Amino acid sequence: RAKEIKTKLGTLLQKPDSAIDFIIPYPEKPEKPPKVQKPSPEEALQWRDSLEKLLQNPYGLASFRSFLRSEFSEENAEFWVACEDYKKTKSPMKMAEKAKKIYEEFIQTEAPKEVNIDHFTKAVTMKNLVEPSPSSFDMAQKRIFALMEKDSLPRFVRSEFYQELIK
Repeated sequence: RAKEIKTKLGTLLQKPDSAIDFIIPYPEKPEKPPKVQKPSPEEALQWRDSLEKLLQNPYGLASFRSFLRSEFSEENAEFWVACEDYKKTKSPMKMAEKAKKIYEEFIQTEAPKEVNIDHFTKAVTMKNLVEPSPSSFDMAQKRIFALMEKDSLPRFVRSEFYQELIK
């Protein structure tokens, strides 16, 4: 019995065939976002009335995403940005790849960053993805934009961070 245990322990204590087994994969360093010019208080004030202006301003978008992250709802802004990037894609092959990625990340049920869209919008979007085009995600993107405009933007405007920007 003792010899049997010793044999088993000996097997466990043997050196692995290669040192690769011990290498712990570390994610690559995330790229630092480019330095973005802080807006003037006047410019930031315009964001209260226009989510469009907020999202088009690199500093505004970064600030809004940071705010949404603090509220655990950054998937909406991430989806909106992914759709904007998708619309700029020219190659049908790349477009199909990006469409699949966006669908898997944001649209499909139980997606890691599933956005809150109704069944009808989801069905239309899925139908559009049979033959991806620059407008495939338009309806879903508009729904998410409206949701951010009605829900997230007013909270962002009341946030301490935004209040500091307009001082």
